Amino acid sequence: MNTGQAHWHILGAGAIGSLFADALSTDGREVSLILRDGVRGETRAQVVERGDLVSEKHFKTTGPRGHTGISHLLVTTKAYDVCAAIDSVIQRLNPDCHVVLLSNGMGFQEQVLASLPSMNIYCGTTTEGAHLLAAGHVRHAGSGETRIGFAARTAGDTRPVWFDQWESAIDNSVWDSDVQPALWTKLAVNCVINPLTALNRCHNGELEARKSLANQVPPLRDEVAAVCRAQGHAEIAEALPRITAAVIQATSGNRSSMLQDMDAGRPTEIDYITGYLLEIADQHSIDIPLNRALFEAIKSRAH
Repeated sequence: MNTGQAHWHILGAGAIGSLFADALSTDGREVSLILRDGVRGETRAQVVERGDLVSEKHFKTTGPRGHTGISHLLVTTKAYDVCAAIDSVIQRLNPDCHVVLLSNGMGFQEQVLASLPSMNIYCGTTTEGAHLLAAGHVRHAGSGETRIGFAARTAGDTRPVWFDQWESAIDNSVWDSDVQPALWTKLAVNCVINPLTALNRCHNGELEARKSLANQVPPLRDEVAAVCRAQGHAEIAEALPRITAAVIQATSGNRSSMLQDMDAGRPTEIDYITGYLLEIADQHSIDIPLNRALFEAIKSRAH
């Protein structure tokens, strides 16, 4: 291992976590997986399919408590697990640890900043497609873009040194000096697509192909746009019809993560998607009844 290269610990070895672990390792980075049942010194096989190419690697594992310090932490857990997952390893984080939050949704970023006020915290969003075929077996479903920036902007922010290595490993990665618009764009699209597809048990493309569902998209989208505009993201609000339509078409055969979670009997990330939108809407005294109805419907199905 070359001097100065980051050793990445990954919390959340699901589809995206495994995909990034594979890419970082392929580029020569040291990678360890933090698993609930991980044991120091043991390894775990991870298989990643990228088209006709199949990569199998054995990664070192560790439990949350472990013994070694953590200098670079990538968090790809479900949104509702982010804070608890970080808390489980907090004693291992080096004082100058770099923590990259690449989980879906919004709201947990503020919680992490509050609990780790002196640490280097970054937020990111990715449109890379991946899904688990089985435990430790991932299929890369489509290439996308990964944007990363500081969770909280301060004067004098500069691109961190570790990003040079990250950029070399992760294709189409972008350092974003203001990542909030990217996070809000993904949140806005997810607020439209995820709850509708989850409740109707349908693929994303049916939001365009089925008239009864297609008719629900514009008024729901308009509510989301109103909140974006109030939060200072007028450009996102204006572009939302085009962006939403493009995502529905590009992912027409996909089942949203929220639908997958509901089908598997897992908790959904609705609190960090539509729930977060509702919180911001309330702050601006904006009524978004369609989004609130979807939020309540998902919550009732989840119990």
